[in-house]
Amino acid sequence: MLEPRVFADERGFLFESYNADRYARAGIPPVFVQDNHSCSLRNTIRGLHYQLRRPQAKLLRVISGSVLDVAVDIRRGSPTFGHWLGVELSAENKRQLFVPAGFAHGFCATSDVAEVEYKCTDYYVADDQRGVLWNDPRIGVVWPVREPILSDKDRAYLPLTLDRDDLPAYEAVPA
Repeated sequence: MLEPRVFADERGFLFESYNADRYARAGIPPVFVQDNHSCSLRNTIRGLHYQLRRPQAKLLRVISGSVLDVAVDIRRGSPTFGHWLGVELSAENKRQLFVPAGFAHGFCATSDVAEVEYKCTDYYVADDQRGVLWNDPRIGVVWPVREPILSDKDRAYLPLTLDRDDLPAYEAVPA
């Protein structure tokens, strides 16, 4: 999670929502090729999504409202396979979340309306989109809603298991 430096006064605020040099020093890739803007109603869950052949790392922030943003390590062979992280992102807290390639990503709108903007390191390819079941008990994401608004596709995704042939591989970084 990233906390930008916010300059606020009686007029409002200003902050750098992206600075390639600063983010590169934090280990975030300097090249993003696509920006997305999503609007969701309260209790909508989008995800858990990923691309296999064209994996995307994402840098997310909320510009209106709030969400619980979730990343799940789905890399086969990873020491943290199946672990998840959830972070509240809101227009008020201005936090950002970086989700590395090889992780599934999703969020739940926790305000009446939530607008999320995110940068991606590769392009969206519709026939490459994959997913993991949003309420997979093996992962155990603690969502803030029991009966979410879901797309048919998100409702139909399979649980995360090692025998799936559509998961990315973990590549250890040499020491």
